[in-house]
Amino acid sequence: MTRSTVFAPFDLIEGDRKRGLVLVADHARRDLPEEYGDLGLPPAEFERHIAYDIGVETVTRELAALLGAPAVLATFSRLLIDPNRGEDDPTLVRQLYDGTVIPANYPLSPEEREKRLDRFYRPYHDAVAALVASVAEASGHAPFIFSVHSFTPSMQGTQRPWHVGVLWDLDDRAPRPLIDMLAADASLTVGDNEPYDGALRGDTMFKHAIVNGFAHALIEIRQDLIARPGDAATWAGRLAPIVDAINRRPDIHEVHQFGSRTGPL
Repeated sequence: MTRSTVFAPFDLIEGDRKRGLVLVADHARRDLPEEYGDLGLPPAEFERHIAYDIGVETVTRELAALLGAPAVLATFSRLLIDPNRGEDDPTLVRQLYDGTVIPANYPLSPEEREKRLDRFYRPYHDAVAALVASVAEASGHAPFIFSVHSFTPSMQGTQRPWHVGVLWDLDDRAPRPLIDMLAADASLTVGDNEPYDGALRGDTMFKHAIVNGFAHALIEIRQDLIARPGDAATWAGRLAPIVDAINRRPDIHEVHQFGSRTGPL
C-alpha cells in the first residue's frame, strides 16, 4: 500500500481513442493519502479483498497494452470511499465490511463524507466521463465501456464456484457474446450476473454507460486466479481477443436506450 501527501485519485493509461473502447478499473488499487494513515486497520486488512480488487490493476494494464486501448484506474482504496457506488448509496463509505470494522469510518461526519466525495470520488468519475467523451469524439461513434473487477472466492463463509462472472443490467449487446465466448472454454464456470447483480443504480456503469445508451460489460474474475502477475497477464491474454471481437461489432457502437432494472433513468 502506498501513502503520499500528493495524491492523484486516478491513473490514466493512454491508448488509441479511435478504437472506440474504454477500459475502467474502479477498485484497482488500495492506496491511501498520508493524512488518512491506515484508517485504524492493521496492515493485513489491506491484503484482503475489502481494500481493493486483487489482480485487477495488472489485468487492466496488460489488457490495455494488448488492445491499444485507453483506461482509467481509481488509485484509492474502496475502504476510503467506493467509486463503484452512487453518492447516496449506504455502502459508499463502509463502516463494516466482511466482518471488519473500519475505525476511521465510524462515525463519519457529513463534512468528512463530502470531503472524500470532492477529493477522490468525483475527480475519478470526472476522469472517466472525460475519457468516454474523448473516445466518442475520436472514434465518431458511441464507445464500448469494459469494466474490470475481481471477487473473493469466499464471502461471509459462502464459497463461490464461478471462475468468472459477467454483470449487466438490460443492455445485453456486450454481455451476451462475452458470456458465450468465455463459456466456450469448458474449463471455466461462467456466472451470468454472478456473484453480484449488475443492476446497481448510481454505479460506474450506470453513470457512464447506461444513462448514455452506450454498450458495456463488467467482468468479475475470481481473485485467486489473477493474484499472481503471471496469472493476471494470462487472463488479459484470454480476454483481449474476446473484447476486441465484441468491439468490432457495428451494433456495439450505436446508442441504444435500454433503461435499467433499477427503475426509470
